[in-house]
Amino acid sequence: MKASDLITSNLRELYETDYLAWYETTLEIIKSRCLDELDLDSLSEVLEDLVRDTKRSGASFLEQIIRHLLMIQYWETEREYNYRHWAGEVVNFRNQLEIDMTTNLYKYLKDNLNKIYQRSLKYVIVKTGLKKEKFPEECLYTLEQLIDSNWFPSVDE
Repeated sequence: MKASDLITSNLRELYETDYLAWYETTLEIIKSRCLDELDLDSLSEVLEDLVRDTKRSGASFLEQIIRHLLMIQYWETEREYNYRHWAGEVVNFRNQLEIDMTTNLYKYLKDNLNKIYQRSLKYVIVKTGLKKEKFPEECLYTLEQLIDSNWFPSVDE
């Protein structure tokens, strides 16, 4: 058994018992360019999780933005009392989404906008008690509008 195999084996054990120590050790291995010592299986798993979590987080923030915009636009009986709260939530979720926004995340959100809209719509229908027919079947907002810090849908008073 080569020394690098022993190190990789020990890294796998460390990954299972102390992920923070595994992260730190892996980072040091990468910085020192001793790439043959990497635990590639665990590193691959971590990167897959990171990609999935970043997509999930971005989709979740976008879903929250859509929910609140739908309530602003369609929940007329509550709009006067809740508008500022809902608008504040939109600003907050846009800010959070902006932190993680990359070209790839943008593409993922654009490709999945209607699916995210459908999840948002289910929530808003339950929350508001409004009929599904009151809302558009497909998202009328573009991704550009949804992430634009100054854009809000027009509201007929």
